Amino acid sequence: MLYVVLFFTVLSFFLYVLLGGADFGAGILEMFSGAEHKKSIKKTVYSVLGPVWEANHIWIIILIVILWIAFPAFYNVVIIYLHIPLTLVLLGITLRGVAFVFRHYDAVKDKTQHLYDRMFEFSCLVTPIFLGMTFGTLLHGDIMLLEDSPNADFYALYIHPWLQPFPIFTGFFFSALCVFLSATFLIGEAKDYEKRMYMRKAGIATLVVVVLGMATLIAGYIAGNEFTQEFLSNYYALGAVTLSGLLLYPLWKSIRIGRIIYCRFFAGLQVLLILFAAIGIHYPNLIITRSGEISLLANRAPDAVISVLGISLIIGGLLIIPGLLHLLKSFRMIKILEERD
Repeated sequence: MLYVVLFFTVLSFFLYVLLGGADFGAGILEMFSGAEHKKSIKKTVYSVLGPVWEANHIWIIILIVILWIAFPAFYNVVIIYLHIPLTLVLLGITLRGVAFVFRHYDAVKDKTQHLYDRMFEFSCLVTPIFLGMTFGTLLHGDIMLLEDSPNADFYALYIHPWLQPFPIFTGFFFSALCVFLSATFLIGEAKDYEKRMYMRKAGIATLVVVVLGMATLIAGYIAGNEFTQEFLSNYYALGAVTLSGLLLYPLWKSIRIGRIIYCRFFAGLQVLLILFAAIGIHYPNLIITRSGEISLLANRAPDAVISVLGISLIIGGLLIIPGLLHLLKSFRMIKILEERD
């Protein structure tokens, strides 16, 4: 059952990056668009995200529950030493949800609508940044465990590790990746005259992702962190990143000829390859501290707990996935699997 739990862990993480990331990217697209395009993007976002924006967060909830129950030692390190950026992530998700609802359903249309717009855009920008910073901190190797440094102050334990160049660049990299996903996915939802706008924004986001990805590796290399050194010397990681770059050609070709299925497939595959390069090469040691590495599988829950959790995830998956497909079909959003004329 351990492999079942690990499968759902990876699946939840991937789907949240893919779907939740695209949600965040829509707000960032809106933030960095002119007044003329803001209105168009806002209308498209309502029609696309309205029915599913809340459902997409189920994946991060599943991920947190799995880590809490199955891998408590790993979960404790993450939740204790990175409680500040994770709290900011929670606040960002909450503000985003509040702004998304009130700017659409508020009966009074006045200047507060501008406040809701700014709240939505700002929370969509900072939330993935702090999510990326959290992930980058886990691999940066600057986390100081309290048991190893009992005299360390609050700043050294809980603030300094994630306020370093590598985690910061990782945060902005993930934010740019969200914009890329959102722009690519929205091409299939846009009207003909809007497609060029999303194609242009997807192209800009792609360039930004590449630049920030290189900057992240450079920052890690300068800092001498172990993850970057292993990444640059691992043929599988370099191969995954190279393949992800090569997929840009069929992706853009699919976009130009209107093959929506293929462009979304290639975009999702690129994200999968990036996550493999970032996580797969260092699994199961997904936390690097000053005193050593911490394995995801270290001090995991007893086999009986893993078995119950695995069975629960199988049953839950059989209920949740058909329910989500029904939700998409009910709101005519199953067209992610349909071709456009």
